[in-house]
Amino acid sequence: MDIGILLPTGNAQWNASDDPRELIDFARRAERSGFSSLFVNDSLISPRIEALTMLAALAPVTDAVTLGTAALLPFLRRPIQTAQSLASLDLLSGGRLVVTVGAGFPGRFGRPFYTLSEVPWQRRFDRLDETVSLWRNLWAGARSFQGEILRYADIPPATRPYRPGGPPVWLGGATPAALARTGRMYDGWLPYPPHPGDYAAGLLDLRKAAADAGRAPEDVTAALFVTVRVDEDAEHGRRALDAYARANYGLPLEELEQIQAVVTGSAAQVREGLARYVAAGARHLVCRPAAVGMRALGNQMERIADLIPLLQAP
Repeated sequence: MDIGILLPTGNAQWNASDDPRELIDFARRAERSGFSSLFVNDSLISPRIEALTMLAALAPVTDAVTLGTAALLPFLRRPIQTAQSLASLDLLSGGRLVVTVGAGFPGRFGRPFYTLSEVPWQRRFDRLDETVSLWRNLWAGARSFQGEILRYADIPPATRPYRPGGPPVWLGGATPAALARTGRMYDGWLPYPPHPGDYAAGLLDLRKAAADAGRAPEDVTAALFVTVRVDEDAEHGRRALDAYARANYGLPLEELEQIQAVVTGSAAQVREGLARYVAAGARHLVCRPAAVGMRALGNQMERIADLIPLLQAP
């Protein structure tokens, strides 16, 4: 059972007096506190520390934690350049990189990303899968790639990652199509369904797709992205979460919790809420602390860390 934390790399999560360089100390404290992974997210339409830049800064100052993206949006970057960046990160971290990828949010939330990137919105899922296939081929030494969308001939020798085959690549998303694609070709699954029952049902479908593709269930890591707030009780927690949701998404909590996994309340209530997802099959939790300001975020990180032994207990 792995418990990880999402680093607060976005401006919306900082106070005006916060120094972004405090993220380095935040990451070190998280590792010392018992978290087994540090994740960062990706965006082009909200100010933040760029995801791969953040992970490159963390590689030399951490020792054993997994470094991951939740989720990287590959269409924001040139595919071959990104393959080299990821291989370099895997090398610098000694094989500690995990790459969760996604095609962006649907509709009005995702289209601006594609416009800024000058990448077509159409066939975005095919493009994502081909990009991952291209990376894996380059990491294995391929000098050309011929897909339906991406085609390259005479590719120069690419940087090889630390691990043969490259870092594990997970997929975010829980639509039936995403579950089938995860089962067929991805190394892990990192969704954020609002109900544990949805998670359990999705995991069943994913494992069936994996079996149909000749893969074993353990070939796909079952992870979960969840927003967490440890507070005095559920009422206080929900008020704080509402402020957090409005600051980060411009949405009230009532709307956010319809589309994302959210757990709040006392320490006992949060442990119970997370344990429901563990019972549904999650084996790697990526917890996003719901607070604004580095001091408050550090406090939430420590309160979540206190729950790690309880969640990992048989």
